[in-house]
Amino acid sequence: MRVFHMVVYVLGVKNIQDTQCGFKLFSRKAAQLIMPSMRTEGWIFDIEIFILAELLKIPVVEVGVTWHEIAGSKLSLATDSIRMLKDLFIIRYNYTLGIWHPTVALSDLEKIK
Repeated sequence: MRVFHMVVYVLGVKNIQDTQCGFKLFSRKAAQLIMPSMRTEGWIFDIEIFILAELLKIPVVEVGVTWHEIAGSKLSLATDSIRMLKDLFIIRYNYTLGIWHPTVALSDLEKIK
């Protein structure tokens, strides 16, 4: 996971240390702007959320929470990490080249500012 976090940092999500934390909180307006543009599923969806928030200029804050790990994770460290790295490159490639873009009207962006 350290390699994954380093690649995430290099590819542009620099303001969040733990992108894979399962606890996310959105304002209603931010969720309404981000979620319709989502294209990924699985463990990598967190990264796309942060990339979309950045593209839409939606502020993101990382706040520490008390978290208790529960046994029985469905994550396979080896195979899921490789898949997440592949998906991370796909996400960054598509947003960087403009193949994927937020599906939000500019007038909607102004509502959250």
